[in-house]
Amino acid sequence: MAGTEALVQALSRREPVPAADDVVRLLSALIADVDRDLDHDRAAGQRLSSVSITPSA
Repeated sequence: MAGTEALVQALSRREPVPAADDVVRLLSALIADVDRDLDHDRAAGQRLSSVSITPSA
């Protein structure tokens, strides 16, 4: 469990992680896509939404 938490934390900090697993490669690709979209939106002068996508309990 600690290894999974460390991996997730590294991904959230945009640190390079070993991509030996399909799931890790997928998460890395999704993060890159989101970052690219955010960079594009910022360059276009668009504001980011303050709406959270985290479900509440």
